[in-house]
Amino acid sequence: MENIRNYYAHSGNLMDKSDWQLLSDHLQTVADIAWHNARYTGCEGLAALAGLLHDLGKYTKEFQARLEGSSRKVDHATAGAKIAAEILPDKLLNGFPFFKLIAYAIAGHHAGLANGIDEGDGRSCLKDRLSQNFGKELCVLDELAWKSALQLPSRESLTLKIKLHPDTDFHGFQYAFLIRMIFSCLVDADFIDTDRFYKKLKNKPWLRGEYPHLNELKIQLDDYLVRKQEGCEDTFVNQLRHEILLNARKKAQLSPGLFSLTVPTGGGKTLTSMAFALDHALAHNMRRVIYVIPFTSIIEQNAKVFREVFGDLGESAVLEHHSNFNDRTITNEETQDKLKLAMENWDMSVIVTTAVQFFESLFADRPSRCRKLHNITESVIILDEAQTLPLKFLRPVMAVIDELARNYHCSVVLCTATQPALCQPDFDKGFVNVREIAPNPSKLFDDLSLVSISHLGELTDDEILARMIDNEQILTIVNNRRHAQSLFQSLKERQVEGIFHLTTLMCAIHRTKKLEIIRKRLKEKKNLSRCLKFIN
Repeated sequence: MENIRNYYAHSGNLMDKSDWQLLSDHLQTVADIAWHNARYTGCEGLAALAGLLHDLGKYTKEFQARLEGSSRKVDHATAGAKIAAEILPDKLLNGFPFFKLIAYAIAGHHAGLANGIDEGDGRSCLKDRLSQNFGKELCVLDELAWKSALQLPSRESLTLKIKLHPDTDFHGFQYAFLIRMIFSCLVDADFIDTDRFYKKLKNKPWLRGEYPHLNELKIQLDDYLVRKQEGCEDTFVNQLRHEILLNARKKAQLSPGLFSLTVPTGGGKTLTSMAFALDHALAHNMRRVIYVIPFTSIIEQNAKVFREVFGDLGESAVLEHHSNFNDRTITNEETQDKLKLAMENWDMSVIVTTAVQFFESLFADRPSRCRKLHNITESVIILDEAQTLPLKFLRPVMAVIDELARNYHCSVVLCTATQPALCQPDFDKGFVNVREIAPNPSKLFDDLSLVSISHLGELTDDEILARMIDNEQILTIVNNRRHAQSLFQSLKERQVEGIFHLTTLMCAIHRTKKLEIIRKRLKEKKNLSRCLKFIN
């Protein structure tokens, strides 16, 4: 029998293999990181066991030959999943096979999560993956080697700490979500250890971690708010904004769970929600703030505000993760590199992202998309413009919000001027115990009524253009890009000065420059004249 030290996880540069990574070292390190990743999920033991078993299929001569240059592909994921089924065969959770909690993660740590059943969509189900004959003649798992090298955790350490929903209809979803959590803990641990090994092999720096603590960001925010208060006129609206802010910060001491912040436009929701989030996170030992915004057209603006609020710490604390992000706005090159790495697993202090990115990560099946999931735990999550939650996916979105608050030490704030009716009894199986953190929202709507609305009926393009020309400052929003472009061209043909066209099709740099010009003109009280915008 070959000595177990002859089994490797990753190859190096030297022919004598002295710089190769031992398989036992890799499995133990991944188990340790997975345990650490899972410390807020209630499944630390299971995550660690998944880490120990995930690459068990590398204990074969065939895989070792592949590391040495063989072209033969070797399935190294199925073996660990099958061993999990063997050592955890009899323990059930309300009829749910216990071993599946880690078998899905192990079998899919490269290929992605399998289906529960064969749905005929071309994706294999877990049963099919486990039925693969791994022990065939030319690919035999060295049982003595792995059993000698690895010490599996005790059964007692594998107990779960999740609270089941009082409605049994949710239990299947809770188990499925727990599987995703374990999957996230495992794949992130595997990525990190592998990346660290090759970084060291290539003598490259390790750039992860060492982000500003939330307490440092709170100090910066407090200083910013004091300066802002001192520089503001003592108007009725500013007094209201201050009252909203103070009330929200007072409510930050409440126990974690579900909250709402119902404040009309102009009430200072952005800074108030961030102040609440930081105070609440620090009061309850939470790790980060995740700010979820539905539209890319406003996410850049909010991220810029947060960076300004946090001063010198802004660039190294705020991760802006969306399709239009322009990292050239970050001045420090090393910070740019760290941001790119942080996008992989969201380990920074403040995440500003889109609703699409956030919810797709929660329901994804690919390792690269799922690896950030465990870092959503122990967070304050601000859902800005909560009324835009997708109606088509409202049930699963609400289920995942409730589950994050119920079992993963998250607080979720539904932040909007027009709060959707998502609570029981108005919504069947809706949220319960959602606590409002704004003072008397109905009165705020009366006090902060900054606009008057009138219906003008149908207008022709000529009538719209006439109104735009007659007003020195006007924002016109139409419902499709073609119409916006047509009106813009008509104004140009009439040689109207100071017109701007904004669209989500613009690249991030171009849009940012246009907005800077518009804000500058407004601040200098120049005739902005006309701003034409399409919002999709």
